[in-house]
Amino acid sequence: LLALCGVVMWAGAFGRHGLPAGLPPVPTERLALHLGQMYSIALFTAIVGRRTFGREMEAHKAQDLGAYHLVALISRGGMGEVWRARHKMLAREAAIKIVRSDMIARAPAQAADLAVRRFEREARATASLQSPNTVYLYDFGTARDGSFYYVMELLDGISLQKLVASFGPQPAGRVVHFMKQVCRSLEEAHCRGLVHRDLKPSNLMACKVALDFDVVKVLDFGLVKPTGREDLELTADGVSAGTPAYIAPEVALGEREIDGRVDIYALGCVAYYLLTGQLVFDEPTATAMSIAHVQRPAPPPSTRSELPIPPALERLVLQCLEKNPADRPQSARDLHRMLEELEDVPPWTRADAAAWWRTHLPESSTLRTCTGEQQQDTPAVVQVA
Repeated sequence: LLALCGVVMWAGAFGRHGLPAGLPPVPTERLALHLGQMYSIALFTAIVGRRTFGREMEAHKAQDLGAYHLVALISRGGMGEVWRARHKMLAREAAIKIVRSDMIARAPAQAADLAVRRFEREARATASLQSPNTVYLYDFGTARDGSFYYVMELLDGISLQKLVASFGPQPAGRVVHFMKQVCRSLEEAHCRGLVHRDLKPSNLMACKVALDFDVVKVLDFGLVKPTGREDLELTADGVSAGTPAYIAPEVALGEREIDGRVDIYALGCVAYYLLTGQLVFDEPTATAMSIAHVQRPAPPPSTRSELPIPPALERLVLQCLEKNPADRPQSARDLHRMLEELEDVPPWTRADAAAWWRTHLPESSTLRTCTGEQQQDTPAVVQVA
């Protein structure tokens, strides 16, 4: 900045007063060359300064955060970051999700307040859940620079979104195996009066935990909503919370009295995607997709997949996708029981899972990601006309 100011002032003075008295005229070519060199030096100084400042900021962030030391950046979003971290005493690795203070300061007041409140609600909701199929939260607090953060378990696995994108539709037995685990996570949340509202493949991870493979973890409770009337929905006026590709009709219509059956609908959409590799409704816009969920019946999965889909499983998935919540399985426990009772679905065993991971996702695979790596997905909020 100082170098640029000096160049501008020198050029301005030369243009106004001419050459200093007593000096021979300077050729125009030499003057242009001199100015070009000065501007190049100024530009180089600015670039180096910017990169140096960026490294200083990264070094600052690499300092201790509570009992954890930040090791490496995993992902960065609009107002937050996810870092790989290590506990200083226990040497246990974890993932730390941070809402950055500088982004909060630059955002409009309403958006910043909404982001912080959602972040705090996600931390409180996740901390209250203990299901082995829900990501564990270890700590929550405020950093020295005013950033909010929480510490969660570091997962080793692949999101179901990336699983289908990389390996295509999944066998029916594996889909049922995934669905039952999600049901166990949802059952606890629903019993505590919490509705996820944003269940989708990118929020579900198939993980390796200890010696077990294909352990599903439910992530991102940022849009969780208590079913009681005492808590207002943290969304902007006229906007429905959820992802259009997986949104229940009653949510798309903006109904305020919702319950766990919206998650049953979303899980039906997830199962449909796992079985077919396609969305239930593939519309060009978010609004059109939401309207389709409200108005159109879902086409049978067997008509959109080359893999065999057992009839009983297809009927159950379509039952989850009923427009009227009363026609769906009425709870996650009911859906889990119905999945257990399916007789025409080949089982997906522990040995099957281990063999699949050895072949497709060895430890050296770059497809294996950590908690919180963001997927490119349909936006999480849609306004319905």
